[in-house]
Amino acid sequence: MQTAQHGELANACRPAFLTEVEYFMARHRDHLVWVHLIMLLLFAGVVLVPLFFPAPGEDATPANSFPLFANFLLWGIWFPLVLASVLLTGRSWCGLMCPMGASSEWANRIGPRWKPPAWLRWEGTPVVSFILVTIWGQTIGVRDYADSAAIVFGSLMVAAVVIGFLYGGGETGRRNSKRPWCRHMCPVGLLLGIFSRLGAVQFVPKQPRAGGDALTAKGICPTFIDIPRKTESRHCIECSRCVNPNAKGGLFIQGRRPGMEVANIRDFNPNATEVWFLFLGSGTALGGFLWLVLPLYIHLRDLVGAWMIDHEYYWIGSSGPMWLMSVHPEQREVFYWLDFFTISGFMLAVAMIFAALLGGTTAATAWLAGRTGGDRTFGERFVELGYQFAPVAMASLLAGLGGELFSGAVKLGSPSWLMENLKAGLLLAGLVWSLFLAYRILARQGVVWKRRWLPMIPGAAGSLAVVLAWWLAIFGT
Repeated sequence: MQTAQHGELANACRPAFLTEVEYFMARHRDHLVWVHLIMLLLFAGVVLVPLFFPAPGEDATPANSFPLFANFLLWGIWFPLVLASVLLTGRSWCGLMCPMGASSEWANRIGPRWKPPAWLRWEGTPVVSFILVTIWGQTIGVRDYADSAAIVFGSLMVAAVVIGFLYGGGETGRRNSKRPWCRHMCPVGLLLGIFSRLGAVQFVPKQPRAGGDALTAKGICPTFIDIPRKTESRHCIECSRCVNPNAKGGLFIQGRRPGMEVANIRDFNPNATEVWFLFLGSGTALGGFLWLVLPLYIHLRDLVGAWMIDHEYYWIGSSGPMWLMSVHPEQREVFYWLDFFTISGFMLAVAMIFAALLGGTTAATAWLAGRTGGDRTFGERFVELGYQFAPVAMASLLAGLGGELFSGAVKLGSPSWLMENLKAGLLLAGLVWSLFLAYRILARQGVVWKRRWLPMIPGAAGSLAVVLAWWLAIFGT
């Protein structure tokens, strides 16, 4: 556990440019509102303006079709860059640029700011939020159609504003406004939070107190962090309002080796909900790709459809509302209730199978670690070792969900073989990094290096399974 002297020593030994960053943030903190306003306008332009343009034709490209250009900005630039940025700057997107988080906080300043209810504070809420939004995005075609993107992102914006308006529980005052949306419900907040544990930056208390991370409505932190007791990166959105180089208290910015927090996860408040979200969330995203490429899905869809028709449930062949599923006859795509339920069920099934696979390999690793000298209980070892899959999961999401970036580069003239190799290299790098972190976590658990290879086998099999599954989803072979 950190002490005040340790925090002061670490602050003194860090690179000078980080102090300059702190001074810059302190001087220009009040100007961030303009950044938020600009990002809100860009958000509206990318999500809403394409609705006023005709649907792109078959020969349209991002160069001659604004809807396709906006789609490329959203999925080819924004998503992969935000996901990759956590390796360098943690959740800085959330605190400095996200228009949803900023809008939620603005609403919080004028709302009743009731105490967040138990269902919102439940650790599983962002897990459920991510899974539901990911499935909804697939059934509605959020990555393909401008109106679908407007419905999904517009709904999330409304939800963020409503949650921010109603709940907070903090002290009154402009500078103490809160972001309950970012802390408790944002569907990508927990994802970025887990991956920020791999990042090269952390915000550290100058005068740390013992006791571990805690949630508090008091103080200046918009995500309810008890600043002197902060250890983990997960909830910190790096808004920098707690950073003041001239103050004795608050936080300071510290550089660190990428992956250090995961390698030493026992010192940074490991959390079982995070681990199961890592398993379930990445499995849900994987299912969103596999239903498009696996003949198994078509077979299951035909079986379900035939059974429903045989039992005279003819409504299964009718189309549902456009806010729930893709209804785009002009693009020759209309989903029926059959498609909605089979896609949703298939994605949930893949998530469950994926979680069972990674949970099983993690359990085997934790058991073998105990048999080869690992300390602590089986459950504690399980949670710590679950984080080993963070790099390979992140690399898979970048290669898969960020695929528009690679396809866009091909359209701009980059060789297709180069982009394919880059995606394959990304998966391989994630695999190697996961194996390295597993080795380091086992070392912290007390497994001597001569025996460490044995408990690494199940974890390595799990990481390899992640790569192979996403390889099939991305490359189809």
